[in-house]
Amino acid sequence: MDADSLLLSLELASGSGQGLSPDRRASLLTSLLLVKRDYRYSRVLFWGRILGLVADYYIAQGLSEDHLAPRKTLYSLNCMEWSLLPPATEEMMTQTSVVKGRFMGDPSHEYEYTEVQKTNDGDKVFEEEVVIRIKEETRLVSIIDQIDKAVAIIPRGALFKSPFGPTHVNRTFEGLTLSEAKKLSSYFHFREPVDLKNKTLLEKADLDPSLDFMDSLEHDIPKGSWSIQMERGNALVVLRSLLWPGLTFFHAPGTKNCGYIYVGTGEKNMDLPFML
Repeated sequence: MDADSLLLSLELASGSGQGLSPDRRASLLTSLLLVKRDYRYSRVLFWGRILGLVADYYIAQGLSEDHLAPRKTLYSLNCMEWSLLPPATEEMMTQTSVVKGRFMGDPSHEYEYTEVQKTNDGDKVFEEEVVIRIKEETRLVSIIDQIDKAVAIIPRGALFKSPFGPTHVNRTFEGLTLSEAKKLSSYFHFREPVDLKNKTLLEKADLDPSLDFMDSLEHDIPKGSWSIQMERGNALVVLRSLLWPGLTFFHAPGTKNCGYIYVGTGEKNMDLPFML
């Protein structure tokens, strides 16, 4: 959700219980403006909160002029002091895939797991147990990147791709109509397209290249991983992810008000295919 309209966005998303205390709201309003100024971001989004056993991580993201360029991620434990996180790498993803359970809330906390490695000594092969340590900060980077790629969403038309390449906010976007807002095909993944590149020219024939340049939610696997609900007398549409419980997207049809927030433990619902 956009930091410039933070209070309104939190109010619209509050139906899922994603609220913040008055002092946290006041701290965020002030500190995110300073983050935008100091880091020279085009826009700053309040991404959400990952719940830890000792403390919670508050996450914000900075966007450049090109909105589909890699986003810079920051975290804070008190909503005032923000630290920049490194970009996610494949090595981080592989390392942290073995870590399960809740976050502690301490970036310097280290998870330990034992890996069996084979070593050759002449003709003999020995198995050796090696203890590998993974910092919680590394796991935080990995989880945020996974959630972004899987469930960060934006309504169709909110972004506009210019013929020269960069993606900007569509100034003419006035919101989805009520009938469009009830369809999964009206929402896109807020990232570089993956499935779109595999479509044939015939499938792309009806697409508008300036608007339909991201992957649609209607083809998400497993099918049924999104819940769409109308609230406040059809004045608000709310999408909730069942794959990453805690992710809530909101949009008021006919207005520009839209955004998403994640408030959860950072754990993926691996049992979803068996629950549908």
